[in-house]
Amino acid sequence: MNSVYDFIISPKNKRYNNEKKVGDKTLVLNTNIEDHKLVSKEAIVVSVPLAFKTILKVGDEIMVHHNIFRRWYDVRGEQRNSGQYFKEDLYFCKPDQIYLYKKNDKWLAIGQRCFIKPIKDIDNLTLDIEQKHIGILKIGNSSLEALGINEGDLVGFRANREWEFIVGDQRLYCMKSNDIIIEYEYQGTKKNIIQAGHVAVEELIKVAKEAIVDSDDDISADRLKNAAATKKLAIFDAFEILNRIEEEKSLLEDKPKEVKKETTFRGFAEGRSK
Repeated sequence: MNSVYDFIISPKNKRYNNEKKVGDKTLVLNTNIEDHKLVSKEAIVVSVPLAFKTILKVGDEIMVHHNIFRRWYDVRGEQRNSGQYFKEDLYFCKPDQIYLYKKNDKWLAIGQRCFIKPIKDIDNLTLDIEQKHIGILKIGNSSLEALGINEGDLVGFRANREWEFIVGDQRLYCMKSNDIIIEYEYQGTKKNIIQAGHVAVEELIKVAKEAIVDSDDDISADRLKNAAATKKLAIFDAFEILNRIEEEKSLLEDKPKEVKKETTFRGFAEGRSK
């Protein structure tokens, strides 16, 4: 059973990924069948086209366009299958509707497709969760490699290209090679900044270790408070730099940001002055 121009595929598990296990219960995340976000994109190749050769084989795991499995309501309110429904659990799939295939447990892009991982925005002055139009190339292709853009590089992309795919346990944006408009000098610059940050911390530690008072004379509360404030500022700045260094290291190593409890320090001068 082969189509002339189309692949024949079936959903890997279900047509919708709208259920989540919570303990021994199953939580339904969304009951709207027309919402594309929870339509499954994972499929298995059942047969390949007869008209041309392809790198895909029967049994390969692939990622496809969400509209293939999505159902919809007609004007009478009745549920309908997509136009690519074949029979039972089988669907036609055009070659340009396949974006990824798995080989040796690794996802590879098809054609000019590539996948970008968004970067968290750690700027305290903005409400944005992610940095806009910038991310890390997680799944590239031969065209990008020819331009010297490789997986792991920090890249900028055009606006409105945030088409979400869940690949493994990562949320990635699918786009084409010509949507990548800039490559940033990421790894080298970040590492140099991190090294400079460590040097700055060492200098602040030297300031913090100096004696607050250098004589046994009677010291006024104001002078003691000003001296302690200098120490406090040096210590707080050192901790702030170290925390930012750890955040940037986590981004470089693709680790989740660690949530730390805030610690409130007691003022030294307030404890000594009368």
